[in-house]
Amino acid sequence: MSTLAVILIVAAVVVVALLIGGIVAVRGRMASNAGAYQEHLAEADHALEAARAADRGWDRGVMEQVAAAALHEHHPEWDYEALELVLVDDRPGIDEDRAHFEARDQRRRMLVVLARSEAGWAAAEVR
Repeated sequence: MSTLAVILIVAAVVVVALLIGGIVAVRGRMASNAGAYQEHLAEADHALEAARAADRGWDRGVMEQVAAAALHEHHPEWDYEALELVLVDDRPGIDEDRAHFEARDQRRRMLVVLARSEAGWAAAEVR
């Protein structure tokens, strides 16, 4: 084989290796950005639901107390790290209103569904 052929083969291998390395790097960065983007969307959704609840006259403090009491009743041993409002279902009237809170720690998540009636907020479901 001539020297020129060896140089061309080595150059082609280097170009292919750089191309494959670039593709792998771009895919890794895209996967990382997708996770951050989904997290940002979730934070925006939570903020939107909290604002919507505040604008409708719902007392978030009372709702959080009811959710915390339900969690303590169903799982007294669990010390969760965060309790977040994740969904507000505001139907006409008050008998069909629902609010979903998510409690979480490093290992697990629990959903607390609150229902509203004339008497106020009560836990409808803890799972």
